[in-house]
Amino acid sequence: MKCLENIEPLFYIPFFKYSIGITINLVVQWGIILMVTLVSVLLTRNLKKIPDKKQSALEALVEFINNQIKENMGEGYRSFSAYIGSVAIFLLLMNLAGLLRITIPTESYSVALGMALTTFLVIQGYVIYKKGILGYFKGYSEPYAFMLPMNVIERFMLPLSLSLRLFGNMTAAGVIMALVYKALGGLGWAAQIGIPIPLQFYFDLFDGVIQMVIFTMLTMVNIKIIAEH
Repeated sequence: MKCLENIEPLFYIPFFKYSIGITINLVVQWGIILMVTLVSVLLTRNLKKIPDKKQSALEALVEFINNQIKENMGEGYRSFSAYIGSVAIFLLLMNLAGLLRITIPTESYSVALGMALTTFLVIQGYVIYKKGILGYFKGYSEPYAFMLPMNVIERFMLPLSLSLRLFGNMTAAGVIMALVYKALGGLGWAAQIGIPIPLQFYFDLFDGVIQMVIFTMLTMVNIKIIAEH
């Protein structure tokens, strides 16, 4: 199975008495982080009052992210622009890695869960910052005290639902494409050249973009709902 191959470590890094296994998913994520960092540095150097085409494209992207946050969360949440933008770009590049025949990290549940837990921790941290530690725990008993168990379950179901939705959809797309290529392989290599292109476009490109949009939209909605609960 492809998902099992992805969790087999390529090599190990010694850490005190332990050895940390480095999988292909980690390598791909590090590569994406390095690439985005380098591109960000190059695009933000020598910014000008009168922007050129490169700077105009960058400003358009930033403005688009700001507008999405304003429309879905409100003006008071502009401080989340950096986080929402980073999540969207990072998740999109991971989802589209399959276009280059690179392992898609989000087909591994550990990666999807890591993304969901990051959002979960950001939300909890923001609510504590906004309402204080007492206000944070008080929110679990609103609007009525007997709602406490359900509120706790609802709050902690967020990372589970986010991760399962992302992992399930990306893995299903990967499995379908693997089955298509395997079936066409029986007809000869020539059958694998043109026939899978429409499916590749949908499952690797369209589905990858859609899952990024859903994840970021749910992140924004949950930040707003929980912060204002």
